[in-house]
Amino acid sequence: MELIDGNKTAADIVAELKAEVAALPGRKPCIALVRVGDDPASVSYVKKKEKTAAEIGIESRIILPPISITQDELFNILDDLNADPTVDGILVQAPLPKHIDEVAVFRRVSAAKDVDGFNTINLGKVAQEDDTGFVACTPAGIMELLARSGTDLKGKHVVVLGRSLIVGKPVALLALQKKTGANGTVTICHSGTSNLPAITRQADVLIAAIGRPEFVTADMVKPGAVVIDVGINRVPDASKKTGYRLTGDVHFPSVSPLCSKITPVPGGVGPMTVAMLMKNTVKAYHLATAS
Repeated sequence: MELIDGNKTAADIVAELKAEVAALPGRKPCIALVRVGDDPASVSYVKKKEKTAAEIGIESRIILPPISITQDELFNILDDLNADPTVDGILVQAPLPKHIDEVAVFRRVSAAKDVDGFNTINLGKVAQEDDTGFVACTPAGIMELLARSGTDLKGKHVVVLGRSLIVGKPVALLALQKKTGANGTVTICHSGTSNLPAITRQADVLIAAIGRPEFVTADMVKPGAVVIDVGINRVPDASKKTGYRLTGDVHFPSVSPLCSKITPVPGGVGPMTVAMLMKNTVKAYHLATAS
């Protein structure tokens, strides 16, 4: 069983981007990070993004509106960033407060600056296999982990567990594409799927993104499968100082001995998400400066 090391792969991508950005003439790429309120997880995610940007040489602008901001006020901030030629990428940190429509916010970010890949146009470009768009960071990271670990999806049965807009749907579309490394045969399962273990057991590559801790057990996995665990769940654990431990959507102790390759949690898909966000920002810079 081979562990697919997301920390190492993400570090490789950051190093590649750092070299690329260092060689750029004129202004450096710039990402605007918008964080509404002080959700503790969001605070730490934005800090991590800011730190990685600085390491690469990407400028980041942190915008911190109060949790009481109205949707229209947030739209005004986004409209200003959309119009600012010195900003290449815009990320609005989810989750947003309940009174703000998240999808409407994703749509408000200009497609050309939507480095998170959630704008309707960018999702459509994934379906049309148009490389000028931006792929959502977690699915892009999953494809990069598969490619760099030598897992070619051609002719393989890829089973995606979960149908979210952020992971399940886009990763299924990416695995289907007529491209090197893709060309998989894809099945999408979810909470409404009957006889789920019978389907997941057919997977040559199983991508678990269902958001339920240790949901995938040994009886659901075919021996020799490649398993990508997208879940990051906090589970109470009295033995830990924090009082919890992080676990994925896969029961690692029972599933990992069966696999040919598997991602750990933490240190698998997670670090890739930030690396791909930076890759998208550099791409947005190139697209903006070329036009």
